[in-house]
Amino acid sequence: QVQVAESGGGSVQAGGSLRLSCTASMNTYRSTCMGWFRQAPGKEREAIATLYFGDGRASYVDSVKGRFTISGDAAKKSLYLEMNNLTVEDTAMYYCAGRSRGSDYECLGRKAEYMHYWGQGTQVTVSS
Repeated sequence: QVQVAESGGGSVQAGGSLRLSCTASMNTYRSTCMGWFRQAPGKEREAIATLYFGDGRASYVDSVKGRFTISGDAAKKSLYLEMNNLTVEDTAMYYCAGRSRGSDYECLGRKAEYMHYWGQGTQVTVSS
């Protein structure tokens, strides 16, 4: 059974930074797709960013462009999310998800239903 584990969440003041990490026990290939999603209370789950390991291309939701950076290490089966200039609107539970083999088109489309494996989430709270 594939295990996905996130870490790095916490509480920070607006304008601050956090770095989330994720490790997954799934097999990784050039066509592996992984991503970060978040869900705030009373809101729908939102796809923040996805990464296609084959060529390193990433896709971001508009609200985090220029502030968040997704990166990954296939050998370590790890995914990261560098979050800068955080705002209170970024407060949410953040989830890491992955799919061992996928297409770049589908991966960069940031669809939650495309992911096969999910972590339990790590809470990010931003205060004003």
